[in-house]
Amino acid sequence: MFIISTYPVAVIFCIITMLCWGSWANTQKIAGKSWRFELFYWDYVIGVVLFSLLSALTLGSHGEGGRSFITDLKQADTDNIIKAIIGGIIFNAANILLSAAISIAGMAVAFPVGIGIALVLGVIVNYFTAPQGNIEYIIIGIILIMAAIITNAIAYKKANRVEKKLSFKGLLISVLAGLLMSLFYRFIASSMDLSNFQHPAIGKMTPYTAVFVFSIGILLSNFIFNSVLIYKPFDGAPTNYAAYFKGKFPVHLTGILGGIIWGIGNSFNLIAAGKAGPAISYGLGQGATMVAAFWGVFIWKEFKQKGAGTGGLITAMFVLFIAGLGMLIYSGI
Repeated sequence: MFIISTYPVAVIFCIITMLCWGSWANTQKIAGKSWRFELFYWDYVIGVVLFSLLSALTLGSHGEGGRSFITDLKQADTDNIIKAIIGGIIFNAANILLSAAISIAGMAVAFPVGIGIALVLGVIVNYFTAPQGNIEYIIIGIILIMAAIITNAIAYKKANRVEKKLSFKGLLISVLAGLLMSLFYRFIASSMDLSNFQHPAIGKMTPYTAVFVFSIGILLSNFIFNSVLIYKPFDGAPTNYAAYFKGKFPVHLTGILGGIIWGIGNSFNLIAAGKAGPAISYGLGQGATMVAAFWGVFIWKEFKQKGAGTGGLITAMFVLFIAGLGMLIYSGI
């Protein structure tokens, strides 16, 4: 299988993750013009599963290092398979909440608040699970990112003074999504042998196999989580599965593309974790917050009704995020 051998390459893979994780929601914004996010989300999950299988059968099955996908899956311990599935279930609950927050409050708010919280808590959880990197620089990076999150929340409040009820709902769902999102990564990371992808321990999985099992957890839990939201949505009128099957092919394809984009980021992040460590790899990947905020502010114009001082706050948010991510990168050198 394909294995990263140096830290700089791992950082590049994490940056690609950042771009993918911060960009997939654009497909939701595009589909959302004529398509409920609950229906979009089914196509998104299908895209995640399809890419995980494709990745496992290609990059995960060819090369001299590690074990091929099928061989690795056969030898995996039940405990490790369950861990990856649990990771998928937790992620799916968090991501559905995040998608709801995007639908209600927009990308420029849902990502900085939800994923920002996930980044801070997730880095802490993953560092103590598998310590790797300079803890002092990691802490400085977390503090800077927390400051960016607070700055974004203030900017959102200034830009939405009239819509207080909608603002509160979007922020609350974003916070809940972030709390859950901070937990999923440690389960999938613990199902792998992060110390040796070349000759992984018996019973542990390679990142390619773990990602596939993780995606199955997402798929299985979606029958419950998303079905509830289809009939009892956070916002708007209920819909149904009949509406999903009436959707046009281009609309379905948009959701599948979103899942593939996110899946690329997820696979690259876990491949990078072997060299960067789970705390740094996860933290850099969740720099997606900044990428999504960029899309929301400059492309989707989600702050076009901004109040006095909002522009400066948005600029400060980006500066703080970039500084925080820089500290995370430096912590692994």
